[in-house]
Amino acid sequence: MSAPASTEEQAGPGIIALALGVYAIWLRELKRAIRDRGQLIGGVSRPLLWVLILGIGLNPYFRGEVYGQVRFVIPFTYLQFIFPAVIALNIMYTSVQSAVSLIWDREFGFLREVLVSPMPRVLVMLGKVLGGATVAMLHGCLVLILARFADVPIYPSSIAYGLLLMFLLSFGLTSLGVLIASRVRSFEGFGVFSNAVILPLYFLSSSIFPLDPALSRAQAAIIYPEWLVFLIEINPITYAVDALRGNFIGFNQFAPDLGPMVLVGMCIVFFALAYLDFRRG
Repeated sequence: MSAPASTEEQAGPGIIALALGVYAIWLRELKRAIRDRGQLIGGVSRPLLWVLILGIGLNPYFRGEVYGQVRFVIPFTYLQFIFPAVIALNIMYTSVQSAVSLIWDREFGFLREVLVSPMPRVLVMLGKVLGGATVAMLHGCLVLILARFADVPIYPSSIAYGLLLMFLLSFGLTSLGVLIASRVRSFEGFGVFSNAVILPLYFLSSSIFPLDPALSRAQAAIIYPEWLVFLIEINPITYAVDALRGNFIGFNQFAPDLGPMVLVGMCIVFFALAYLDFRRG
């Protein structure tokens, strides 16, 4: 007859053991991303394409005529205007694509081995989301290298607050990626579905064209189609891009406090939805 289990064994793993488990999953996601050269090349080439080609190419058209004088539509060049949006774009692609590891782990049995461990599923998912969010935030930091070229001044205070905003955006979007990966069973389907989510979210976030903050909603609906204004306003990425713009170039189209609040809400909602699917998976 075997001896009765000790109190510690009955209580399950301790806090330190659980924290080490989350750390191990986070580190695995980080190492996987570092070894993926394709992901790194995309993280470098994407901002170069958008900043050097799109930013410079459209810069001369980002202005208007007022009493015979040429002025910018907003008091920034197009290169400065699009710079924070490129940070968000790099984060969006990396965050959502990092969740493909969930399909990989499910396909090769690693996920099943982790889920039968004493670790709660919410912590397993937290480790994966934190790993993907860390990689996405690092890819967002790659864009900051181009700040001097885009004539965007970078200060220590703006970097610290910017990193916080970038992490919140990365965490929320990685949770969205896990939600997609929990429902899609193939690598091909995940790629198609994730692009179908990323591109509309990005282009409907006022990322590549500004809504004049001086206009009321009724005035904006006259200049732009009302459905377009509505989709921009309900898109959480709109407020993420606006928060990044407010931090890095001092331009906000909405209330400055609204962006961080939406980002926190997005993290909570997407993580909760992803966990509900992950728990059933």
